Amino acid sequence: MKVVDHIKKSKSTLFSIEILPPLKGKSIQSIYNLIDPLQDFKPSFVDVTYHREEYFYKKREGGFLEKISIRKRPGTVGICAAIMNKYHIDTVPHIICGGFTKEETESALIDLQFLGIDNVLVLRGDAVKNERSFVPEPGGNAYALDLVKQVVNMNKGTYLYEDDMVEVTPTDFCIGVAGYPEKHFEAPNMTADLRYLKMKVDAGAQYVVTQMFYDNQKYFDFVKKCREMEINIPIIPGLKVLTTKSQTAVLPKTFYLDIPQDLMEAVEKCKNDTEAKEVGIEWTIKQAKELIKFGAPVLHFYTMGSSDSVKRVASKVF
Repeated sequence: MKVVDHIKKSKSTLFSIEILPPLKGKSIQSIYNLIDPLQDFKPSFVDVTYHREEYFYKKREGGFLEKISIRKRPGTVGICAAIMNKYHIDTVPHIICGGFTKEETESALIDLQFLGIDNVLVLRGDAVKNERSFVPEPGGNAYALDLVKQVVNMNKGTYLYEDDMVEVTPTDFCIGVAGYPEKHFEAPNMTADLRYLKMKVDAGAQYVVTQMFYDNQKYFDFVKKCREMEINIPIIPGLKVLTTKSQTAVLPKTFYLDIPQDLMEAVEKCKNDTEAKEVGIEWTIKQAKELIKFGAPVLHFYTMGSSDSVKRVASKVF
């Protein structure tokens, strides 16, 4: 079932999660161990992130450097298929611009359609670690907007290359995109960022999932501004439970977000990570209850490889 259909059919706030593919060498059981404890809360869908390849340079004879590609995690498509087969839960694979040509993107979408996966979250993706800014793949999509348009074209039955000998079947993907209550770090200002989001919605995006945030007012203001710009699709808040003291420094640097002063002071008083985790859980419980009262369509939890804290929050609000 499509994400938007889950939302339409529900009379209350839904529960969903996002998981990371495990590092290479680990089995699918590591994913099951993460999802199993959350089954009591009946997640409506599970997002599976995509992590593009990384590179390093190996010195060769004569002083030449050879660029070596490394893939650290298994494929998102296979993980989505395994989750659907075991749990009969809808999955949402992340589709990114970085590292893919348009032809490779089309092939991935054809595979997803074949597997019965009808949701995608469309993202530009991050720059490779050794690049200062995002560089699109030659022959690939440069922006999430371009990727949205490619998926929409396939939904209309328009593929990259026409083949008169093959009857083309239109895809039927529900398209999600990202939103940033505290502005995407590359956008010059919030107004410009919202214009970019509006362009994706006008192109065919059907729902928004936000970057994590710790101040609900940021989400409330974001929704208000979106509605003022006639962005009227569902806006799903993304939540991440703070679980260690160091995350008050790491998360703002990595995800370009603010930590509210009250939360910061509470964590600073903690003697260790165990105490900090308790503070983080209580903070997210309050966030979740307030978001449900506000009428958020779904609470989407970023698990970051661990479900214990998410389970504790969910047990208090669902």
